[in-house]
Amino acid sequence: MSTRGARSRIGPGPTGLRRVAAASMAGTVVEWYEFFLYGTAATLVFSKVFFAEGTGEMDAILVAFATYSVGFVARPLGGIVFGHFGDRYGRKGLLQLSLILVGTATFLMGCLPTFGQAGYWALALLVTLRFIQGFAVGGEWGGAVLLVAEHSPSRSRGFWASWPQTGMPAGNALATVVLLILTAALPESAFLSWGWRVAFWLSAVVVLLGYYVRTTVTDAPIFAAAQAITMPSQRARSSVIEVLTRYPREVFTAMGLRFGESILYYMVVTFSVTYLKVHVGACTAMILWWLLVAHAVHFAVIPLVGRLSDRYGRRPLYLIGAFAGGAWGFFAFPLMDSKQSWAILVAVVAGLVCHAFMYAGQSALMAEMFPTRLRYSAVSLCYQVTPVVAGSLAPIIAVRLLDVYGSSVPIAVYLAASAAVTVVALLFYRETYGADLADMDRADQRRSSATARTPKIARVEVTPTCIPIDTRMSLWRQANQNPGNMKITRETNTHGVQK
Repeated sequence: MSTRGARSRIGPGPTGLRRVAAASMAGTVVEWYEFFLYGTAATLVFSKVFFAEGTGEMDAILVAFATYSVGFVARPLGGIVFGHFGDRYGRKGLLQLSLILVGTATFLMGCLPTFGQAGYWALALLVTLRFIQGFAVGGEWGGAVLLVAEHSPSRSRGFWASWPQTGMPAGNALATVVLLILTAALPESAFLSWGWRVAFWLSAVVVLLGYYVRTTVTDAPIFAAAQAITMPSQRARSSVIEVLTRYPREVFTAMGLRFGESILYYMVVTFSVTYLKVHVGACTAMILWWLLVAHAVHFAVIPLVGRLSDRYGRRPLYLIGAFAGGAWGFFAFPLMDSKQSWAILVAVVAGLVCHAFMYAGQSALMAEMFPTRLRYSAVSLCYQVTPVVAGSLAPIIAVRLLDVYGSSVPIAVYLAASAAVTVVALLFYRETYGADLADMDRADQRRSSATARTPKIARVEVTPTCIPIDTRMSLWRQANQNPGNMKITRETNTHGVQK
């Protein structure tokens, strides 16, 4: 692999990169609008609409978060399926499909009956749509970031690949604005009755816009180049299995890097809503305003950190984020407990700034760890598997800790422990900034070719009994024709006869 500062030999100019980044970001905005909308609704709406009357508030929220985690379970499956076909047929087509799937599932959520109308069928339908939504999101991220990372020059890949990452705060901010307007314009009874559905129906508009923007771009030239040199035997294999067997260190390192980052994010944007609403007693409108400001800051910081990662490397900035994220819980929850608006805003904004130091360079970092022919499967696997045991469980664990101990200290300790996992993973990470993706593809092909050329040794078992003359002559001819391709067990002479 080339040294830092090496320029990728395949990539469009700045104008083309802006178009690719915009197309990629448009899709991730849609995905995160819908994914965050569900997370917020799980606290504000679903705990009241999809459960029987008389269910305790914390119990209902806990079960609502459990349905939220269903999407995280589906995400690795989506990543594996979309990654497998995306590595073979291209990123663009799979991205279009994921957008349609997640948009359809989210729109239908707005059409669901309540518990009072359909009983437990309503909850079952909600879980089913959540699974489909998660499956589609699982295939989205890997393709979106690779669409940009594979077009980008090596010297600025961190900056350009950080733009799809801004889709997270942009989508979340859009969902927050929609909820703010609805909660401000409607009384609580109307919002819980039908107002929340409007936010889900509006996803259709955002999906159509994102779909159109994505029709204007194509797959990166490096993908076509990798397809041209990929051997037929390589295409026939399962991408995920090959990633795990050929690049296990990179896979588990990337998963470890995701661990603390994923938990921190969902603690800030999901559990904080519950903590402020139930424990602090803040009103819904104020919580949404605080989150909106935090998302705006998050959006601004991510590209800045991405550019810094091109200058100073991925590891140093990630390390800053891991340490700061580990400390966040110890000062953020006391600030929230003060019930001062400025203090709560500082706590939420600080959490997302800490997160940006890990999240901004993550897309470039993972893209630089794997060859093109396996990259979609690899980054999707690393990115989507970790939240199943990290981000999806974080709000549930935090709610339980708060319910049992009545204090935020155990939650802060939990956050610090998750950050420690990420710090350990950074020790195993080999710095990749400035890497040339084409060099990685050539190294992968040399490795594959060397494996393919390794001769298979045939074993010919020779019994201790006397060998017939015709068998001895046959063995002698084979040994002289292919001397490196035969190994005769036991001690034999050059004619294959046992000594």
